[in-house]
Amino acid sequence: MDTATISSIKELPPEENMLPGTPACAGCGGLLTLRYCLKALGEKIVIVNAAGCFTLLTIYPFTPFQNSWLYTAMACAPAGAQGIRDALDILIKKGKLDPEEDLKVVVLTGDGSAYDMGLSSTSGAIYRNLDFYYICYDNEAYGNTGFQRSGATPFASRTGTTPPGRMRPTGAELPKKNLFDIWNSHRPSYLATISPAYPVDLMNKFKKAEQFKGPKLFISHIPCPPGWGFDPSQSFRLAKLSVETGLWPLKESVHGKVEHTFVPKKFKPVEEYLKDQERFSHLFKPVRQETALKSIQEMVDDYWGKHELLP
Repeated sequence: MDTATISSIKELPPEENMLPGTPACAGCGGLLTLRYCLKALGEKIVIVNAAGCFTLLTIYPFTPFQNSWLYTAMACAPAGAQGIRDALDILIKKGKLDPEEDLKVVVLTGDGSAYDMGLSSTSGAIYRNLDFYYICYDNEAYGNTGFQRSGATPFASRTGTTPPGRMRPTGAELPKKNLFDIWNSHRPSYLATISPAYPVDLMNKFKKAEQFKGPKLFISHIPCPPGWGFDPSQSFRLAKLSVETGLWPLKESVHGKVEHTFVPKKFKPVEEYLKDQERFSHLFKPVRQETALKSIQEMVDDYWGKHELLP
């Protein structure tokens, strides 16, 4: 793979390694992210998929992919990746597989697996310095089973298990788990956040990751039309707003050293991102929850202030 960076969307590889015709929801931000990721990774990969929304993508005998695909339970995709990577290495060492035919091993999971059920398995794989890619499509809930709260669910979000009511007017009361920092504490070879609204940033991060051996991890924030409650045509706009408001920082870490790859020149108010999503509608009607809205904005301001990146 060419590791030279690109500067325009026109420079994205024209090849499509994921074909149309998937059963994913209309407007799925994760599907757009995956399309870009596969452009970066190429055809010589094997995907290890933890149970989740994307389990529906490959249903025997139909698949939209040019590559191999293996299902695992939610908690053990990195363990499955370890077995595949070990098998490939042994075959190459014994001369039974030409090194030119080696495959990149890619774990693909939702946030339920990444933030919760599969966290220990991922920690073990990073600790063992497993040479693999890990892509988390984060729609901030257990989207495939009714949109229940996960460790990725942000404060004040409505989910199937955090409905706003008299006792808990904000809905979810806990903040989103900081998976980036949890993973980064392991000092992986490469770690980045990505967004389907910033494909050039995404592509360049995969190009950079290609240079390293060991764990290469990516977390993509993805709009979910049925779970978040918005028209599918607005997916790209909401993905962009999450970055422009500062809610989803685009950053990377090489062996533990963090740098931001995009900082908005002027941050938009967080309310612009929240107001068009049904999961946050209770913050605006029947009465505005000013305290909750202020808390969300302060969380964002505190983050960027801590990094001394506020304009």
